Amino acid sequence: MEAKLGNKKYAHILDKKFRWGVWAAPKNSAGEIDYNVALTGDDLVKFVNDELFPYLSSFKTSAASSNTIEYKIGEIFDEVRNRLRSGYALREVIDALDKLQFRSQDQKHELSDLYEVKIKNMGNAGRNGGEYYTPRPLIRAIVKVVDPQIGETICDPAVGSAGFLCEAYEHMKQKADTVKKNQILQESTFYGKEKKSLAYVIGIMNMILHGIDAPNLLHLNTLSENISQIQERDRHHVVLANPPFGGKEFDAIQENFPIKTAETAYLFLQHFIKVLKANGRAGIVIKNTFLSNSDNASVELRRHLLTSCDLHTILDLPSGTFQGAGVRTVVLFFQKGSPTKKVWYYQLNPGRNLGKMNPLNDADLADFVNLQKTKTDGANSWTIDAKDLNQETWDLTVRNPNAEGPAELGSPAEIIAELEALDRESTVLVSKLKALLG
Repeated sequence: MEAKLGNKKYAHILDKKFRWGVWAAPKNSAGEIDYNVALTGDDLVKFVNDELFPYLSSFKTSAASSNTIEYKIGEIFDEVRNRLRSGYALREVIDALDKLQFRSQDQKHELSDLYEVKIKNMGNAGRNGGEYYTPRPLIRAIVKVVDPQIGETICDPAVGSAGFLCEAYEHMKQKADTVKKNQILQESTFYGKEKKSLAYVIGIMNMILHGIDAPNLLHLNTLSENISQIQERDRHHVVLANPPFGGKEFDAIQENFPIKTAETAYLFLQHFIKVLKANGRAGIVIKNTFLSNSDNASVELRRHLLTSCDLHTILDLPSGTFQGAGVRTVVLFFQKGSPTKKVWYYQLNPGRNLGKMNPLNDADLADFVNLQKTKTDGANSWTIDAKDLNQETWDLTVRNPNAEGPAELGSPAEIIAELEALDRESTVLVSKLKALLG
């Protein structure tokens, strides 16, 4: 369609031999698959393994540049392998796929939704600690609060399945009301890095299915980069991320960071701060133990965050937010460039136990998103002054002053007096019981 509008001759991405309508689903005059021509059995598996996949993976080296759909096709097929050994089973898969339609934006959106469901199921199954899936309602809430704009660059250095970048694109695309803005959104807005091969491929596919044709994702370990070497050209306006937590990094990796720690998430947080531009904004998911851990690295990292950035909001998430992960988490919202003066806390209380059958939803987070605009204090929200923080521990533990807690215990003398009174009452009761039995 673009070629026709531009009065140009359309150039196929794929050579004729490798097009779907030639090898997979050649049609007869009735519009049905012609099984006299279509490959099946051993011939089909041999063609896919020995010709099709190598051909597609070769795009990585033959593409004009890394920001083309050809290059991303090459990256995907450089990582994946055909797991179906039976050519007859593969033929059944192809026949089913051929009935699907991807020719409209609605159909493409439907496919991306199906893909998201598959990623979610991988996370819910507990594979790799659910690393592939951050609940989309949570991501949408984070994106709304950070509110990235067209012309800004958005980065996720721990991109995983690219949920943050996909939701940021959905948030911003309605504002792309000109060809130029759409080009900026497509080509020079979203950036990510991923260490693991499977997650990397999942992320690329997810972004393509959401409408970003040539994602700027790199297959590398973010933490292998020495943050002292990050230049202004490497920095971004917005960082959105849920870094892997609980991992342990080798000493060689820790040498890339001024605050030495084996905890993967803490190294990522240092990277996030460094890679932000001045006045850049971030929404970061992290274990809630970061707020209170007393080890030297945790204390120093909190000090660094609070003195170099405005940590204006902490969202405290309930148990069950991340299914299969088994940890409590918080979201840190901060802006780089000025020290923290006040921190607004919001303790999310959905009024039910979260789980596979009762997952987090957008309505659960609506109150937070609304109140965060004005940072209003209420039953589940409160504000602390940074100058009241302990300058030795920089403890940020979530302590809701509005929550109903146990009654005051009183002074030690009062407690002892109460225990003595209870002891005397017990003595009297025992005496009466003995008299009744005697």
